[in-house]
Amino acid sequence: MTTCDPRDHPTHAQLAARPGRLAGTSWELFPDPDRGTPSFAGPDQVLAARSCIRTGTVIGLDHPVDAFDPGMSARRTAPVHTIYSGHPAHRDDYLDGFYLQGSTQIDGLRHRRSDEVGFYGGTDDELIRPGTRPIGIQAWAETPIVSRGLLLDVAGHRQALGDPIDHAGGEPLRLGLLQDVLRAQGSAITPGDILMIRTGWCEWFLGLDHRTKLAVKEARRSTGIAQSKEFIEWVWDHRLALVAADNFAVECLPPVADTPFLVTAPHDKGMMHQELLAKLGMPLGELWRLDHLAEHLRTTGHWDAMVVVKPLNITGATGSPANATAIC
Repeated sequence: MTTCDPRDHPTHAQLAARPGRLAGTSWELFPDPDRGTPSFAGPDQVLAARSCIRTGTVIGLDHPVDAFDPGMSARRTAPVHTIYSGHPAHRDDYLDGFYLQGSTQIDGLRHRRSDEVGFYGGTDDELIRPGTRPIGIQAWAETPIVSRGLLLDVAGHRQALGDPIDHAGGEPLRLGLLQDVLRAQGSAITPGDILMIRTGWCEWFLGLDHRTKLAVKEARRSTGIAQSKEFIEWVWDHRLALVAADNFAVECLPPVADTPFLVTAPHDKGMMHQELLAKLGMPLGELWRLDHLAEHLRTTGHWDAMVVVKPLNITGATGSPANATAIC
């Protein structure tokens, strides 16, 4: 595995000063051009994450592949699972209509191209097809992402304040709130961390009746991180390997009215996906199951765990089930 020392990398302000198409990107900075910011989680970070194992508890962070039926996506549907028998002693099975990002998942670097500069690393559009390797999800399957995972229990923090998050209204969550939670938990981010943000959205959405889920889907409104340049700078300058959340898109939908990315990401209506995936090479985890992890960590008084993310090994895939596991 090719890795890098997170301390050797420029700040986001310095990235912005890079020339030409490199401006604002991490292109050409990592030893493995297909790996992106998971390069920050190298052997040193893996070894350090062992100190987060305190009780030997193992917690899966994935919802079932058919949990979001219906979900928020306009196109993704739940897969149909079939078990068949070739003879009385045999059973086999398969999935029909299996969308790789239909439930708990990780966005690969092929998931978004920048309207300004294209796919991560300047990868040619013609290479983004099944079976080709550049910036495919297999880079993280062949060498899984393993590091310290830090949970920010934003939902728990707001609940304790008597001000629960407004999921029905799709509340945007500002960077200042995340920083408040860090201070309240007594937590600190370290380079190479997998940051996990619990908003409580999945718990809320999965608890709705079928008709209400359809109405939420139609409204295209979801709680998430408010779009801002400050958030982009913050995640890069902390050298995060991955940002994951228990909501539909990590960031809020629709984007906030004052999003600074309307001009640079017109096809995404000002979302941050292009900045994170196509420019910085930072994967996003969506629809993660974080309620059980939060319950356990609250009892220990610690908010971190060793986390393993092992996508499906599908050459050239744009995303995958996360197969995320916390070892506490």
